[in-house]
Amino acid sequence: MAFYLLLSISILEISVLSVAVRTPLKCNLGTKPCKDGSECILYQHVCDGEVDCRDGSDEEDCTVTCTKGQFLCAHGKKCIDQRQVCDGVAQCQDRSDEVDCLEYMEGCAHHCDKTRCLPDTFLCDGEEDCLDGTDEADCDSDSGGHTTPDDEVSENDSSNYKGITTMSAPAPLKCPFGMKPCQDKTECVLYSHVCDGDADCKDGSDEETCSLECENGQFQCAHGKKCIDQRQVCDRVAQCQDRSDEMHCLKPMEGCAHHCDNKTRCLPDTFLCDGERDCLDGTDEANCDSDSTDDHKNHRYFVAEDYDGNNEGNATSMSAPAPLKCTFGTKPCKNNIECVLYSHVCDGEADCKDGSDERECSLECGSGQFQCAHGKKCIDQRQVCDRVAQCQDRSDEMHCMKPMEGCAHHCDNKTRCLPDTFLCDGERDCLDGTDEANCADESCGSGEFRCTSGQCVSISMRCDGHPDCWDHSDEESCHKPPQCTTNRRCPQSQECLLEEWVCDGEQDCKDGSDEENCEMVQLKCGEFQWACTSKSQCVPKAWRCDGTKDCADDSDEAGCGQVGTCPSHQFQCASTSECLDMALVCNSVRNCADGSDEGGDCKTTCPDKGICVQNCYSTPQGTRCGCKAGYQLDEDAVSCGDIDECVGGRQGVCSHSCVNTPGSFHCHCNPGYLLESDGRHCKIMGEPYLLASVQTDLFLVGLRSSSLDVLVSSAKKAILSVDYDWRDQRVFWVSLDSESIKWSSLDQKKRGTLFKGIKSDCIAVDWVGRNLYWIDGIGGGRIIAIGLNSTITSTLDLTVILDKEFKQLLSLALLPQKGLLFWSEISNEAKIERAGMDGSERRVVVSHSLSWPGSLAVDPIGERLYWTDKKLGCIGSATLDGGDVKILQLTETTNPFSVTVFNDMLYWSDTKRGTIQGANKITGKNCKVLLKRPAQPFGLKVIHPLLQTSTDSPCEKLHCSHLCVLAPGPKGVCKCPSGLLLAEDGLNCSNLVNSAFLLVLSPTVVTQIYLQTMLSAVGLKTWPEHLSLPLANVNEADILDYTLRDKMLYLADSGQSSVGLFKLKETSLVPRGQFLQLKGDTVTALALDWITLNVYWSSTKQSHLQGEGAHVECAHMDGGKRAQVWKDAVQPTSLTFSNDGGEIYWADIGAGVIGSVRVDGSGYIEFTTGDGLIAFALSNSMLLWVTDLDTTQVWYRDDQLIKTLWFEVNTEVVSLKAYSKSSQMGFNFCSDGNGDCSHFCLAVPGGRTCRCAHGHRPVNATHCALDQHCPAGSRPCLDGHTCLPLEKFCDGHPDCLDTSDENCVHLKGQSEVQSKAPTLPPSPSIPTSADLGSTTSLDNSGLVRNLDVKQQCSKKRCNGNGECVETNGGTSCACGLGYSGDSCQDQLANTMQGPLIYGAIGLCAAIVVISVLVAVVRRKTANARRASPVVKQTSMTDLAKHGDSPSTQHSPDDTNFSEEVASSVA
Repeated sequence: MAFYLLLSISILEISVLSVAVRTPLKCNLGTKPCKDGSECILYQHVCDGEVDCRDGSDEEDCTVTCTKGQFLCAHGKKCIDQRQVCDGVAQCQDRSDEVDCLEYMEGCAHHCDKTRCLPDTFLCDGEEDCLDGTDEADCDSDSGGHTTPDDEVSENDSSNYKGITTMSAPAPLKCPFGMKPCQDKTECVLYSHVCDGDADCKDGSDEETCSLECENGQFQCAHGKKCIDQRQVCDRVAQCQDRSDEMHCLKPMEGCAHHCDNKTRCLPDTFLCDGERDCLDGTDEANCDSDSTDDHKNHRYFVAEDYDGNNEGNATSMSAPAPLKCTFGTKPCKNNIECVLYSHVCDGEADCKDGSDERECSLECGSGQFQCAHGKKCIDQRQVCDRVAQCQDRSDEMHCMKPMEGCAHHCDNKTRCLPDTFLCDGERDCLDGTDEANCADESCGSGEFRCTSGQCVSISMRCDGHPDCWDHSDEESCHKPPQCTTNRRCPQSQECLLEEWVCDGEQDCKDGSDEENCEMVQLKCGEFQWACTSKSQCVPKAWRCDGTKDCADDSDEAGCGQVGTCPSHQFQCASTSECLDMALVCNSVRNCADGSDEGGDCKTTCPDKGICVQNCYSTPQGTRCGCKAGYQLDEDAVSCGDIDECVGGRQGVCSHSCVNTPGSFHCHCNPGYLLESDGRHCKIMGEPYLLASVQTDLFLVGLRSSSLDVLVSSAKKAILSVDYDWRDQRVFWVSLDSESIKWSSLDQKKRGTLFKGIKSDCIAVDWVGRNLYWIDGIGGGRIIAIGLNSTITSTLDLTVILDKEFKQLLSLALLPQKGLLFWSEISNEAKIERAGMDGSERRVVVSHSLSWPGSLAVDPIGERLYWTDKKLGCIGSATLDGGDVKILQLTETTNPFSVTVFNDMLYWSDTKRGTIQGANKITGKNCKVLLKRPAQPFGLKVIHPLLQTSTDSPCEKLHCSHLCVLAPGPKGVCKCPSGLLLAEDGLNCSNLVNSAFLLVLSPTVVTQIYLQTMLSAVGLKTWPEHLSLPLANVNEADILDYTLRDKMLYLADSGQSSVGLFKLKETSLVPRGQFLQLKGDTVTALALDWITLNVYWSSTKQSHLQGEGAHVECAHMDGGKRAQVWKDAVQPTSLTFSNDGGEIYWADIGAGVIGSVRVDGSGYIEFTTGDGLIAFALSNSMLLWVTDLDTTQVWYRDDQLIKTLWFEVNTEVVSLKAYSKSSQMGFNFCSDGNGDCSHFCLAVPGGRTCRCAHGHRPVNATHCALDQHCPAGSRPCLDGHTCLPLEKFCDGHPDCLDTSDENCVHLKGQSEVQSKAPTLPPSPSIPTSADLGSTTSLDNSGLVRNLDVKQQCSKKRCNGNGECVETNGGTSCACGLGYSGDSCQDQLANTMQGPLIYGAIGLCAAIVVISVLVAVVRRKTANARRASPVVKQTSMTDLAKHGDSPSTQHSPDDTNFSEEVASSVA
């Protein structure tokens, strides 16, 4: 198309220049004049790489840049379709499109420039034909030329070769492009004449060595010397010289008079009885009567000595002994003087001198035929735009972008052809308007209502209170007023109205009453808008001084001054921005308003020998140089340079792609689109539809016909996101109430659920990789993928694509053509990021001009990303890399929710106004309302098969065991669900061989990484395969510990001064409440005894032990045998035992080392890690540590003592812990029945010690009772001396000096696994884990709390208010706080929440500055009695689901345990 557009421009220029010529050269159809007007050449010789015009103009201004899908000929001046390369027909004059093909190229002797192949006659001929000069290299000067293989004959063998002599000429015969030399080197013949059955070389060599046997799928010409493709037989184009491929076809073959040789040949009548035997069977010379033969010859052959053109008796018999005989494939002219090719008959150009080859030509073509522009030839319609010109004037191949599919209507003087989908679609595509003429009304479907305006809308919208027809006819003749969900309706026509529709500038009532009596309101314009002078209208800033008046008062174009300068071929008026044609300047007529185009030096004329390169003009300022349209003056004001209209991919120049040409440019459309009559815009074939969710309904809006249909959905609450899969004809959606991804077929016959148990408000379909992506709201922000036809039902089988560093994800969009994923989120600041669809190559693309980027859409044609911003009230866009950010803030974008882009248009939904609107995606102009209804519109997507074109998926070549996703490129990558790892083959997912894993703690996320992933990848720039576990309601996590037995995570949150519990369920952490809440204090260390489930912790303000310096101490778990094991530490942290309990490890972050020592203080070993050490963990004998300098890096050292970087990320890491089955194995004397201790059982080497909780005293060696040393109605502080009233405890204000009155607890969902002694052999020592993550404390104290409750406690005996104890051989009740009596039946006055129960204990701990006393808090068992129920947490989704206050009921498996109920429930 670019080629023909260039020709049309050239013809236009020639016609302009020809005005001054009195008698211009007139060229025949199919030819064009040279620039000097002296001769004509065929169109097919223009830009073919060979000069045919004497002035060389046929090879000027040729396109040298080919578009995608085209091939550049080696001579550099012609582009052909890529599919024409190696098709056996040379389209390039130099045959470069047929070089290097699989089949042998005849005449190809030398390859050069990687694109060309020359015959041997071009080698060493003194002319450089290759750009690289290799055709003239290594030439022997003595030989005078290149010696071909045929010339290399020894004197002894020369007798065996005839006619081969050494050329004495200084240069060998050189044939033009497209020809080859005869064997005798005396002449050249066309390649197309070789082996055509007719000898053209004098030595007949062009018909020698021709194939005699044809291959399967080929046809042998009757002369036996040529094979053609079977599909070329009977195609009305003779490929065989004897036309045998067109004989015996259904249609009469012109010139066929006699069949012979078993009907394999057909001769014209001139061959009959001519004295020469042409048929092998001799039938052409049989039955010939001498008299009749003479009559026959005299009848057919005559000379016109006085021929007047009327065939009236002026013919005389030929005196020659034989009549004129034409060669195969030709026919005689009527005067029998010459022969012309059959293909030249009726081709619009006279080839016979008497013009007889163009007479008696059909002027009317039959059905299914195309008439050539010259009007004298008809060809089959299927041959139009087939890339082979059948018409001499090439009119059948003009204006073809690519082979024209579905050509149904010719218009604009037959220069364009439209498919039937463009006809009567309401859009004028032909300049002559014939595509919209004589259009009959189309009928609507059975479930549709036909509007008076011609639209078809769903019958369910009839009389629904809102006009869906342009003319409101769907709301006419209704039996009763509709039920309006809004508070307003039109007074006369009764349509339902929203408050926002009144005085909004759009007539919603048929009587127009909603736009009456509207007051002028001064608007406050947005950040990206310009206020019109009237203050009643705001326009985008980009509209200011853009040359178009957009304000009602025209103020946006006022005061703009001279917006731009006129091109050099026009004249700029002085006081205005008006541009005049130079013909109107100095013509004695004032054409500029200020008259600046006349007077002055107008009489000065350009010199005869001008210095201007192109044009010279007279102006009032004197003569000046100018350029043709499409050129601009260079800095020297004399020469001209081309204007590159396509530079930088300028938006608005072309809809799709732009190709610059000298002085002009060409627009090209993507496959499936047609170039509009303006030569710039593209239109898709077939009607596109807009899929929109409006509250709980799914709508289909025809973007051309404005038809409106409703897809049935099962949603009861708003559908927030939609997408579709064209291949399977399914629409997918998510709604607020379903907690699942649902689908429905486009024909509404089928529906189903893809996956259940998810909370999401955004989905996206990958139609190339065949996956669906969504934002997981349950996990606090993850992007997950699942196969479109997946049957999995468990969240454990889902594949997480991205899950790190997300605060609040809002939207996502895919570009499968490039394997890219985009998403928007808000945290401290809003941003838009992108990554591969496999999660790789993550980076931020837009981080400014954003507030709430709520919806994303990708424009694959313009390669731009679009988003809505609800808070700014605008729609933004940027390139895929985040450049060229543009903000479009319209009056119509007050509340944009969703956005989608299609071709030149941008569509968005506005939830406040209840509208779906569209506008030009670049300017925002031509805004129109597509849908306006009282319900809220949300998700949008344009449906058309070309938007999801079937393409080869990289995943089809892989055979992933689980899920294949696209990576940038795109390329296919196999991914595994959580808990499985990708094998070394990169295809299969396997179970874990090594169950050891890390828990990496960040402020709001815990990341689980299995150490087995270390085997497959190191030195990563991102996280390895992992499971991200967001922490709900956590402000600043500091310390963690974990028990493998019941999968419970204990977490210290310094932001809330609390310790919380989280249950690991499948792929998420479920909060189980807080078990410790401090006021005015902070937990500085936390460790879990995984056998007894005793939790050890310390805080900053509760101090009992004193010490100096930073050192490491060890003691039995009952506080005995305390000893210092290392004293030379600087700032030790991350204390941990080896698996056998014989060694203690720690990270000294002050010294940048990892140290270890035996529990007796011997055998100190040190490993230097360097600066930035922040955390350490030990897994078997492997050291793992974290450094934090510019980035956070995770390192390890294995058994080979090799330090290796595992991965690095830009995420803050607080703590690191390693766990495995071997790290939590063994038992002690507390394992069975809590060691018979009623309160605490503290294991020591070789035994155990029972201890009582704070406020209790020992009754015997195993049992405890309340300590009554404080007055009734009071309790002691932890110091054991200060007594405070009960109401002072857990009141939110510390009263004890050690703040112990505010150590309150709220427990939910305790251990679901009872403590049972493992059946493994005893360990020599107890591997207690104690992680004192914070080393900044100067004053620490230890507390112990045991959370297990003895199961033998009698609810019946003590009324659930105490526990049974054995004393002096009997059983009595030890009453809880606030209760008294033998059976704890009496409640004390002013009873309220109480404090924690404490007991003193010691263990091995890291001491920073002052030594730490560590205490133990004993945890109760799962079936413990409780004093009161605890309110269950309720999410926002639950509130939306039930519509009421949070329920106080709880499930049986979530039993709450509260010893001291906290004042606030998390």
